[in-house]
Amino acid sequence: MVGAGALGYHHVRLLREQPGATLVGFFDNGAERAAKVAAELKVRAYDSLPRLLEAVDAAIVVVPTKAHYDVARGALERGIHLLIEKPITATLQEADALLALARQKNALLQIGHVERFNRAVRAAMPYFDGPRFVESERLAPYKARSRDVAVVLDLLIHDIDLVHLLVRDRIAAVRAVGVGVLNELDMANTWLEFERGAVANIKASRVSREATRKLRLFQHNGYFSLDLGAGTGEFYRLRRDVDLAELAKSEQSIEKFVERVKLKAPEGEPLKLEHESFIRAIRGEAPLVVSGEDGRDALAVALLIVEEINKSLPKLRDAKERQTLGSA
Repeated sequence: MVGAGALGYHHVRLLREQPGATLVGFFDNGAERAAKVAAELKVRAYDSLPRLLEAVDAAIVVVPTKAHYDVARGALERGIHLLIEKPITATLQEADALLALARQKNALLQIGHVERFNRAVRAAMPYFDGPRFVESERLAPYKARSRDVAVVLDLLIHDIDLVHLLVRDRIAAVRAVGVGVLNELDMANTWLEFERGAVANIKASRVSREATRKLRLFQHNGYFSLDLGAGTGEFYRLRRDVDLAELAKSEQSIEKFVERVKLKAPEGEPLKLEHESFIRAIRGEAPLVVSGEDGRDALAVALLIVEEINKSLPKLRDAKERQTLGSA
């Protein structure tokens, strides 16, 4: 483990008893934090990153986004398999360089888009059949640790990855707006249009009173309502035995033509499932669930959204300045 902050701590906690792998230890550049985590979790804290990398076959990188590239490059140059927390890097140039280095060193590169392991998503996967409209809402209370990146790279990117996974099409157009409250960009709303006609409306905020993670999807045969926070969901599916001609003759209750499917999947902590998938991929037992290329695609869309939002921010600032001058 590289990094033992708020999220890295939980990676370390779960990796202690991960079947199929031995946790050698972790490195964190904060000596006080490293000592605290080592004492609480009874795991060895290495005093330097190179010493840790000399002792491992694989590593998980959970450091600030701006440090992803340097840490990952040092590990990949040694042929170490990597799981990097999202976003893969801060820039597309860095992402492309890591992908090329991973191919050169024959090292696996998985990205930590952990919502793919969410129980609600896993339960709904067998029923997805080309969603045409996706709506997501991801709201979170403010946390100081996420200030190093905009809300798009912090929260919205989770849903960018999920939409890519489900729609499986190229984006044709992006429209986005956003505002800053405590930082440059804390709330964002994005409209994505895909080449084959599907659309997605994605919103995220990290200055909300309560945490909310919900996903709604519409496809030709029904409607999904997923609560990612609770890990639950329902699929309202058109009944297979419905007679559309008969249905058109008179008003009918929705139960006559729609059945409610309660979505179920085995319980499992998403981070733990993510670790298991990474280890299986390293051992050649399964493909990567979230490849480096997937992470690169999500980052590309996220940066495009940030660019689109930034086009409107100067206009907002100018309007505020004019309003202030008018009041004066």
